[in-house]
Amino acid sequence: MYKPHAPAPALTSVVMHRDQTMKEMKVAPIKPTVAYDVFGQIDIRIGTIERVEHIAGADKLVKLIVDFGDHKRTILAGIKLERKNPREIEGIQTLFVVNLEPRKMMGEVSEGMLFDIGYADGITPVLAVPEKPIPNGARAG
Repeated sequence: MYKPHAPAPALTSVVMHRDQTMKEMKVAPIKPTVAYDVFGQIDIRIGTIERVEHIAGADKLVKLIVDFGDHKRTILAGIKLERKNPREIEGIQTLFVVNLEPRKMMGEVSEGMLFDIGYADGITPVLAVPEKPIPNGARAG
């Protein structure tokens, strides 16, 4: 039976922090393992962000209109403070979790989750983008 290696000691890296200054980031320990069938329940797909819209009264949230090939969805994302111009991501393909329960926030319903990298570590998040264009709706995993 396969036994995973013990987690490596936490390492540090110098990264760009959300406040746009270079800071040292402690690499988080790896989470406990999950079974492949559990991971397989998460539906991660590529979509193109067609529009980024303001949400009245929201300090962080914006509304993304995302094309998944056979349909479009509204996905709310807390990226307003991370970018000078949140609309700069219009036209970009990136990853989304598409099988989460719909969630109402600021009077709007989100039908998925933007899959970005860095927020949980306190650094300026970046989008998870494919290395070349692929069909909208293509699955990750």
